[in-house]
Amino acid sequence: MSTLEIRDLQVSVKLPEGELKPILAGVDLTVKSGETHAIMGPNGSGKSTLAYSIAGHPKYEITGGSVTLDGVDVLELSVDERARAGLFLAMQYPVEVPGVSVANFLRTAKTAIDGEAPKLRTWAGELRGAMEKLQMDPSFAQRNVNEGFSGGEKKRHEIMQLELIKPKMAILDETDSGLDIDALRIVSEGVNRVRATGETGFLLITHYTRILRYIQPDFVHVFVGGKIVEEGGPELAEQLEAEGYEKFLAKA
Repeated sequence: MSTLEIRDLQVSVKLPEGELKPILAGVDLTVKSGETHAIMGPNGSGKSTLAYSIAGHPKYEITGGSVTLDGVDVLELSVDERARAGLFLAMQYPVEVPGVSVANFLRTAKTAIDGEAPKLRTWAGELRGAMEKLQMDPSFAQRNVNEGFSGGEKKRHEIMQLELIKPKMAILDETDSGLDIDALRIVSEGVNRVRATGETGFLLITHYTRILRYIQPDFVHVFVGGKIVEEGGPELAEQLEAEGYEKFLAKA
């Protein structure tokens, strides 16, 4: 059982003129293995800032609070150390990596996180199986990472990483954005396969309830003004779909 604990997390972003603009205003959240927490909120509320701050993006400056994973101070770790500790981020806008094939990228990542290279005789089968489950053509293994990929292909590649790396905690930043119905279903099925193991905790950031119809959360948190202002179960997501965020804005 792993536990990600976020306590009074305060984060600012550095503006071009050098000033710090506060974004997160004291976030408290605990995620355990096997749990799925949905973070829902309007644009500009700080949801993605939360994701990237946990992952270690240099654009964001931690001004207060703490983040620990199994008691280890995440904020003291470099980005690669956070990944090796068990954190995983599926990005809203996955970047292209010219000159690096998908197959090499995934094997290198797996080696770095596990501390040893996967055995070639089994790794090829694992990679092929993961691609088949996500309905990705085998030729993608030899293509450069995300180069020329459609939005859906990029997101499926993110979930393939998730399935192969098997992190302790996975943060999915608007994984549903840009997906058509078929791609949303395929991606959700991949997430649910990992959820079924009970070994990974999920922080699922989204605007809409459509992905939550495929990936049912255990907890829903309303995020407004850089903090969580309301918490509940799956029924809270349906309330947001029906009524919007307006009633929660005054709590920010």
